[in-house]
Amino acid sequence: MLVHLKEIVRKTKKALGAFDTFNLEITRGIIAGAVQAESPIVIQVTPKTMMYAGVKTISQIIKTLADDQGKETDIALHLDHGKTISQVRQCVECGFSSVMIDASDKPFEQNILITKEAAQYAHRHNVMVQSELGLVGKGKIGYQTTVLRPENFLTDPDQAQEFVKKTNTDTLAVAIGNVHGYYKMEKGVPKLFLSRLREIRKKVDVPLVLHGASGIPAAQIREAVKLGIKIINIDTEIRMAFKKSLQASLKRRNRKLDPREILTPVIKGVSSVVRNKIRIFNQ
Repeated sequence: MLVHLKEIVRKTKKALGAFDTFNLEITRGIIAGAVQAESPIVIQVTPKTMMYAGVKTISQIIKTLADDQGKETDIALHLDHGKTISQVRQCVECGFSSVMIDASDKPFEQNILITKEAAQYAHRHNVMVQSELGLVGKGKIGYQTTVLRPENFLTDPDQAQEFVKKTNTDTLAVAIGNVHGYYKMEKGVPKLFLSRLREIRKKVDVPLVLHGASGIPAAQIREAVKLGIKIINIDTEIRMAFKKSLQASLKRRNRKLDPREILTPVIKGVSSVVRNKIRIFNQ
């Protein structure tokens, strides 16, 4: 069932899985994986998904499935990497209990101002705000710069302390060597700077979020959880499971025309990823 994120965070002893969805089948797979793991989850959508599916449509799909197939599981609805106050407003109006405003690509003071504005609006509607400080790389360039010049991208602990105080953000996504996207899956997932995470944790007391967690070895995930990571985002591995399952299904059912038969294995492929990730996050 759909519940407020703050309720789930308060009850979560280790780390909470946050999984991106794009459509009906992926949402069903995410919820099925959570039900099988008997664990609460966050289901999140990005601005691109809002444009692709329609924010009202995708949020209703999530709500309906949460109240039906996930009625025994706590599920929170979250905006991932929102870029504008308009996107924040749309999601608040659609019943999201948490929204991310990502101004991490802006100068520090501008990031503060944008995040503070989003937080003030969201808090008036009893909605949590996530923000990001530091730069989590993406694609080839993001990967290379994170690996070769991490000092330019990692979250600064002292800035994090000031940022949290001035913005009143509820959760903070940090850059500790994590990278978004598929490129890292081909070239090798960079190691996390866990010593930096330890320093950040000493400076701030809000829940910390790890983006770009697909592919990160279980041992590093477990250590990051011990050092304060409370929410862990998985997107790329969801996409990979969708594509791999769909390709295999189409190959096996090349003479079939019923989309329901073709897409059912996709649901199972996604649920397997979600179930396994939840197990790692809670070890």
